[in-house]
Amino acid sequence: MKFEIFELERNQSLFENEVDYNLSESGVHPLALTEILTKEEQQEILNTELFYGYTNGTPQLRRRIAEMYGDFFSAHNVLITSGSAEANFLSVMTQLEAGDELIYMVPNYPQILGLARSFGIILKELPIREELGWQWDLDELKAMVTKKTKMIAVCNPNNPTGAVMSDYVMNGVIAISREADCWLLSDEVYRGAELNGVECRSFAGATDKTVVNAGLSKAYSLPGLRLGWSVGSEEYVNRAWSFHDYTVINVAYLSDWVASKIMTYDRRMKILNRTKEHLNHNLDMLCKWAEGVSDLTVTRPQAAAITFARLNIDMLSEDFVYQLRDNFSVLLTAGKWHGLEGFVRIGYGTPADYVQGGLERIADFLNSL
Repeated sequence: MKFEIFELERNQSLFENEVDYNLSESGVHPLALTEILTKEEQQEILNTELFYGYTNGTPQLRRRIAEMYGDFFSAHNVLITSGSAEANFLSVMTQLEAGDELIYMVPNYPQILGLARSFGIILKELPIREELGWQWDLDELKAMVTKKTKMIAVCNPNNPTGAVMSDYVMNGVIAISREADCWLLSDEVYRGAELNGVECRSFAGATDKTVVNAGLSKAYSLPGLRLGWSVGSEEYVNRAWSFHDYTVINVAYLSDWVASKIMTYDRRMKILNRTKEHLNHNLDMLCKWAEGVSDLTVTRPQAAAITFARLNIDMLSEDFVYQLRDNFSVLLTAGKWHGLEGFVRIGYGTPADYVQGGLERIADFLNSL
């Protein structure tokens, strides 16, 4: 089996530590353990023995994740994974086979797209429409469904646009997936990073075949823990767990330990409030900067630490990113890598002075053109 190059991740991994300003990052600037653990917990972690732990995640952590999605869920509905990336991988591995059809939202984080093509799954890309506020046209979705449709995959809040799916569209997606009796996969890793501070509605429990994947890397500012989860039926969780035994077996014991401490309601809301304040401050700065930049159109997102900026110049998104990187030492991601040409993604979740420095370099680059 041959896997295609994951262009977005490869370009980030090769250059994000080599440039002066990495604005390709899509999460909020990471927290330190001293910011999220009490002094007693900090001391306790130093004396913690490094067991393997539970392969599906500790019962305490799984219960706390389940509580986020309502009384309908229990620890049996949760599988702890090595980041949301593993959760997405397991969803494709366990439910799709070569020849199955997958309807996939674009633009998007292209992990599932690349996996599907590598596995011989028939990929049907359905764009969200800028003129609809980055929403799906439900008539287009319904017309795309066939008897071979095995899964509909969405990302909400969306990467890279930062759009939140409306209730009307969400209800339509649920109805269409239920009528087609197909899997509904929702990547919700940005849930909690809403700029108004109100967590958007989750797809969790929408149908018997709904799977929600998320993690601590974006809204929770803890990418280094590499901790994610899947929420679904007990049948799905048990099947995904059986594949999880072949991937990473279990997440790092310390990651599970830390997450178990901080995922109580009060402590996680403290982190999410910090996220909201930081992102709103930086986004105001970004939008003010964009007022004087005619070569880019920045649309204010509803969530996440990213904005999808339209290129108003005659240049392909990859060329824009490469020239900016090589000549001005600023890294962005190209719209092409997300499935939509003519845009670049700008991350603004890093410290404000860092973001400002990167924006000034982008302006210099545009002036040089």
